[in-house]
Amino acid sequence: MASILMAASEGLPFIKTGGLADVIGSLPAALSDLGHEVKVVMPLYKKIADKYMGDLHFTAEYTVSINYQEVPVRIYSKMVDNVCFFFVQHQGYFERDTLYGYQDDGERFAYFQKAVIEMLNQLNYWPNIIHCHDWHTGMIPCMVKETHDFDARYRSIRFVYTIHNLAFQGNFGPEMLDSCLGLPYYLLDNGNVRFDGGISFMKSGILYSDKITTVSPTYSQEILTPQYGEHLEAVLNMRKYDLWGIVNGIDIKLWNPATDPEIPYHFDKVNLKAGKALDKKSLQAELGLEQNPDVMLVGCVSRLTWQKGFYLMMEQLAAISNAPIQLVILGSGESKIEDAFRELENSNKGKIAFYKGYNESLAHRIYAASDLFLMPSLFEPCGLSQLCSLRYATLPLVRETGGLKDTVAPYNEYDKSGNGFSFAAYNANDLVHTLYYAADVFYNRKEDWDTLMTNALNSDVSWEKSARTYSLLYNELMGQ
Repeated sequence: MASILMAASEGLPFIKTGGLADVIGSLPAALSDLGHEVKVVMPLYKKIADKYMGDLHFTAEYTVSINYQEVPVRIYSKMVDNVCFFFVQHQGYFERDTLYGYQDDGERFAYFQKAVIEMLNQLNYWPNIIHCHDWHTGMIPCMVKETHDFDARYRSIRFVYTIHNLAFQGNFGPEMLDSCLGLPYYLLDNGNVRFDGGISFMKSGILYSDKITTVSPTYSQEILTPQYGEHLEAVLNMRKYDLWGIVNGIDIKLWNPATDPEIPYHFDKVNLKAGKALDKKSLQAELGLEQNPDVMLVGCVSRLTWQKGFYLMMEQLAAISNAPIQLVILGSGESKIEDAFRELENSNKGKIAFYKGYNESLAHRIYAASDLFLMPSLFEPCGLSQLCSLRYATLPLVRETGGLKDTVAPYNEYDKSGNGFSFAAYNANDLVHTLYYAADVFYNRKEDWDTLMTNALNSDVSWEKSARTYSLLYNELMGQ
């Protein structure tokens, strides 16, 4: 079994902006259950410090060089179940109102990565594998291999790099190479870290890691093409024989309709229909929808961005509002999409509800109460929402891309198989056609719909299978 350090920019139960945090919150524990020793390191953000500082254990103090100055690092730690979480403290870099989106993001995460590399030396902790996640940690394999190769302790470490979303790459000016990362300029000249006139943390992670993973088998193939490769497809094709697609899971204890404290009525396979009907009635009352147990309730919980396919919906708002459904949308994002949904609600009171923002508790109730869950993404590396909806026997309606294609099997009216509905082309007419088709099954083929709900409830959305695949990957790297 392996000793693994996961380096990431966020993770539950401490802080979350996206799906990466869910992975860091669940995968280490699942790997620990298989016998691996797993530790996690992330920045100590303001929200973490405000909530947890009294529970953190001071672990180490040292300095790293940034902009030709020695900058102090303090390491804190906390055990969660069997996983040790390390936190890199620098108040100036990390104790801010939000996690990302600053002018000095490159410098902030260069500091974080340098702090992680030196932490190993300071703690005399030498994992077999460092598992780096997304662009924020992409330079760690490069810096270790280029600047610590003389040290056998560092040389023995193997690297796994996981791409959660190729669209966010960590691209910065070339001047950072020397000043913040302490790397020689010939890496720019020979192309190892060069990208679009500057440097790319993600490209470096792809080139320098021993294995690369992404969060679904289909997405691992899609990113080898110009359509999905975000200008890194040539680099990825160089490493395609080391590229694994491993679908994410969800925390099935947290997302459990039989015990979820956020939903008013609990259900399992015994009282599935009755429990969901009560949750639907409760949500309809909460959001001011007509309390009708027989109408198909369609839910949507998402960031409202172009990636998530909402421009398709905006092309067909009239057809969607005329459909024999109720619609609940929870999310925030692009103002153009928010405005369209607010207007849709105003002109369809009692039928359509739009909640701007994010409300974790309400999200649980939408998953539990809805009959259908809408997720028409342009691209989706893995997606977690469709997994949550399956866990609550809510049938996902998805576009066949990335992890959506890998986890949602479309309804087959001949053998009654499937756990949802899907369409292939990124086309608004196909989305509306599939929505109306799902409504037809809901209203006119009740027995088939009941079978699909049972299929959804029985879908394996846990981390167990995925953790076993990661375990195979680690063992392969270690020659076991």
